[in-house]
Amino acid sequence: MESNAIIAAREVKERVQPQITKERAIKLYWKQKYFFFMLIPVIAYYLIFHYAPLYGIVIAFQNYYPLKGVAGSEWVGLDHFKELFTGLYFLPVLKNTLIISTYKLIFGFPAPIILCLILNEVRLVFFKKAVQTITYLPHFISWVILGGIVIEFLSPTRGLINAIIMEFGHKPILFVTSETYFRSILVLSSIWKEVGWSTIIYLAAITSVDPELYDAADMDGAGRLRKIWNITMPSIMPVVTIMFIFAVGGIINDDFDQIYNLLNASVLSVGDVISTYTYQIGLVKGDYSFATTVGLFKNIIAFVLILLTNYVAKKTNDYSLW
Repeated sequence: MESNAIIAAREVKERVQPQITKERAIKLYWKQKYFFFMLIPVIAYYLIFHYAPLYGIVIAFQNYYPLKGVAGSEWVGLDHFKELFTGLYFLPVLKNTLIISTYKLIFGFPAPIILCLILNEVRLVFFKKAVQTITYLPHFISWVILGGIVIEFLSPTRGLINAIIMEFGHKPILFVTSETYFRSILVLSSIWKEVGWSTIIYLAAITSVDPELYDAADMDGAGRLRKIWNITMPSIMPVVTIMFIFAVGGIINDDFDQIYNLLNASVLSVGDVISTYTYQIGLVKGDYSFATTVGLFKNIIAFVLILLTNYVAKKTNDYSLW
């Protein structure tokens, strides 16, 4: 439980903080109007490249032929959706997607929070900045390059891991072509690439924590773990909740770039996911209508998950997107 000094510090902060009325908010927005003009290119980008193409969803209900166009293609209603759930390939692909995404959520979501809390306790500024730079650098490297690094690192002939295994007298392991290890490789390499970048968000949230709360905790003799649990974590909980809502909503959206660059014929049964399946159906085989059906189904599920997670978050801790 929080100490009396921490509670008192919070109450003082709430009393001193000015109340922003509706009129004051309008004046503040008008004062910063030129900054809002900077949003115009971003809004235009989303309108042109994200909302305008929504018209193409209609081909999920047609037997679409490019030469006939959307207007001339035959309307088939829900036939593609029936094929989707009765086919032999989609359900195993859906299963792989959910398993891999769930593993990433379980192990990948807490990783940047833990790293953030550790870095926040580091007092050596040079070391802290060095760790931040090293950890978020992979975010800026494409999966084409990172996939090659992972494959080389786990290579049975040249890889460091197998070199260590062979030093102990064991045979090399074919990690990337093994169904046993492939999902673990996807999860660990995903954490490696994104943990540093996600940490920035939580470190930014920690900077808004009132230092007086930590001073009050020091007066009560609270240790580092107690301050993390009673001050830091509750202070960043709104950001954690919002990021968790997005993470759950994206559980059906796999990382195509990562999986496509690491996937091979030996691990299709455990690694083929919705995005790679859609790529094969839509671009390789040219069945645009069925590929659009798969994509539409995926987006509907993601939307429902966001709504459900947001509702549960709002009911449990009062933090939500809306």
